[in-house]
Amino acid sequence: VTQFKIPEDFRSALDKQVVGPTTEIFTESDFPVESFKPKVQIPFQRLPGQRPRKVEVERRRRLYLSLDIAELLANKGVDSNQLMPRHYDPDNIPAIEETKDSVFPIYLPLKVFDNDEYDCRTPEEWISLGLEPGSSDRKPVPGKALLPTDDVLGHEDPKNQELVYEWIDVGVLDYDKETDLYLVHKTDKNGLVRDEEGRPILNGGITPEG
Repeated sequence: VTQFKIPEDFRSALDKQVVGPTTEIFTESDFPVESFKPKVQIPFQRLPGQRPRKVEVERRRRLYLSLDIAELLANKGVDSNQLMPRHYDPDNIPAIEETKDSVFPIYLPLKVFDNDEYDCRTPEEWISLGLEPGSSDRKPVPGKALLPTDDVLGHEDPKNQELVYEWIDVGVLDYDKETDLYLVHKTDKNGLVRDEEGRPILNGGITPEG
């Protein structure tokens, strides 16, 4: 009886044996797969002739991924950079020709127009999308946030006139009921939510040491 010997180039030999397309996910992500699935009001048991639930979920998932909030707002004539209030500068008032409508700056906060009456999920449900079956750790939830491109100046003075605000991919870490605010963290160039040491941020950033 001879012993089976694995060739040295066994890995390269397997890579060459490509039968066809695969559904395996090769890209690394810090977000749960379930967090990308939309919420649909369709029964699990369908009648003959009705669209299957899985088909509707996949169609909406692809539709939502194809939409860009910055592009949608720009098409309506909304400048996202002007959505954030800034310090009023009386010495630098633009001319009437430049402001088109009024010389007065934008002064109403965005939360005045915020209406969650038709939201498909509550904040607690959004955060719970980071939980995976069989795991006690809560991962971030993917989202978009209007944040300053300069992190240092943005933390020191969020209303600084020099700041530029853009819609940035983030991971939603936690939600505060009292302030009605979300805690988010910018993704890196690979779309991952990592701390300064390159470790995934779990459970809202709370470590076992507190």
